[in-house]
Amino acid sequence: EKNTVPAPRGPQSTGSSQGCRAARATTAVAGIRQKPRPSLSVLSGGKPEEGRRVAILGDILHSRVARSDIWGMRRMGIEVHLAGPGTMLPRFLSEEPGIFVHERVEDAIKDADAINVLRIQLERQKAGLFPSKREYARLYGINNARLALAKKDVLILHPGPMNKGLEISPEVAYGDHSAIQEQVQNGVAVRMALLTLVLMGGKAQ
Repeated sequence: EKNTVPAPRGPQSTGSSQGCRAARATTAVAGIRQKPRPSLSVLSGGKPEEGRRVAILGDILHSRVARSDIWGMRRMGIEVHLAGPGTMLPRFLSEEPGIFVHERVEDAIKDADAINVLRIQLERQKAGLFPSKREYARLYGINNARLALAKKDVLILHPGPMNKGLEISPEVAYGDHSAIQEQVQNGVAVRMALLTLVLMGGKAQ
């Protein structure tokens, strides 16, 4: 029989408090504001050194992953460049040091060490936040032509699941610059590490 940890379903959830804490830690969702666990998998790989330049593309306004990425990257001294449709950009972030908001994806990508492409939730189109899938791919999708603007050893990241042909072309998603598979593997390792720490009361072996 497998050992399982009960996942919390809400304030009325049942199950051990330790198990619920572990589930919260491995899920790592801070309400609607942040989603730090996927960001740990990004920051645990890639190029997290101080002075690096990272572009984050897409629906940044509604993305908990993006908020956590931005916070973590700035803590590490990484310069963050944001781009996407105007209806999906929190422009107030441009007032923060080390964060730059661009109207054009090309400006955000230029000389980037890494590009983190966010998944576009298709319900945003129904809400009128962008005109069409085709238009989004044309103006904001990452493809080989745009990739050429970044540094030669740029890394491509994506929190998944991908909408291939929309926010990212298949050629880029599976190309030589893609670190998406490594990012997924890092995510598994991060979950295991968090679960171990929580179940052991924060004490490493």
